[in-house]
This record gives sequence, structure tokens and C-alpha cells, in this order.
Amino acid sequence: MYKVTRELNFCYGHRLLEYAGKCKHLHGHNGKALITLCSSKLDDLGMVMDFTKLKLTVGVWIDNELDHKMILHKNDPLIGLLQENGEPIYVMDKNPTAENIAREIFDYTAKLGFPVTEVRLWETNSCYASYQE
Repeated sequence: MYKVTRELNFCYGHRLLEYAGKCKHLHGHNGKALITLCSSKLDDLGMVMDFTKLKLTVGVWIDNELDHKMILHKNDPLIGLLQENGEPIYVMDKNPTAENIAREIFDYTAKLGFPVTEVRLWETNSCYASYQE
């Protein structure tokens, strides 16, 4: 099995609803997404996937949808206030934990037809969450 991984960096803010700790407040992270693709065979050039193709598709989506956005749960009462003030947001159906953001990136990558097997989202230098099917 061949594996390739592309690192994509982005900044985001979030808060967790119904959380008892510090993360219940708006705060930000310098996130690092590691997207791993796997294949049992290589293409005619000897690649699982050209790293540039991943950057120009998933990387552009992350830049447009997640980078420098406040990622919030759809029931967050701050959504209206932030929108009224022109603040960029990304709304999720689930609490925007590192685990759920990793899943969001995984699902988008899979929807494009890439053979994604894992997405790791480093929220800090010492903590990451991952999603794989």
C-alpha cells in the first residue's frame, strides 16, 4: 500500500457549546491538517496523487471556507451577531471540535473522489485529532 500525506495550514477560531472548560469561549488556533491518501497502485507517473492537485482543490477549499473564519455550531447564538457585523463564519451541524473539523475535511476530500484514508488536525503543537473510515 502506498501512502502520501499533504500538510495544509490555516488559522481558525471556534468555541464549543455546552463545554465546561476554557474552550466554551471564542478563541483561535493555528491549525495544521494532514491529509493522507492511499492506493495499492501508482499512476503512470509513479504517484498516488500529485501533491499540487491536493493543494489546488482541498487546500483552496480550506483557504476559502475555514481559514480565518470563526467555525461555529449551527445553534450558536453568536452567529447572527457575527454575521451582522461582517465577521466571516463557517457553520457546522456538530460542535466544532478538532475531531469534527477533521471529519469535515475528510468528507470534503472524499467527495472530490480522492482516496483519503485519514485526516489529522493539529489544533496546537501538542494536540491533534484524527478521522479515518
